[in-house]
Amino acid sequence: MPPKSPIPGREAAEALALQAVAMIAADEDLLPRFLALTGCGQDELRARLAESEFLGAETAEKLAELAGILPETLLLARSKLPGGSVEW
Repeated sequence: MPPKSPIPGREAAEALALQAVAMIAADEDLLPRFLALTGCGQDELRARLAESEFLGAETAEKLAELAGILPETLLLARSKLPGGSVEW
């Protein structure tokens, strides 16, 4: 039997992105930096969290930088989200 793929499915990828945003939102130093990097205000960020495209294309690299997530893990998750194609 082949080993299981480390690539998460779409739901797991969205959960990973939301987990990273939640961690950043809870940090009074990281949140302002994240908002500046994304160009969103707090209200716009809340509204856009339901958009897979925002989670995948707009925030992936910024989340990795701010949340300390391994880039490889985030890239694999991003590949499962709309707008998140990964070039290897």
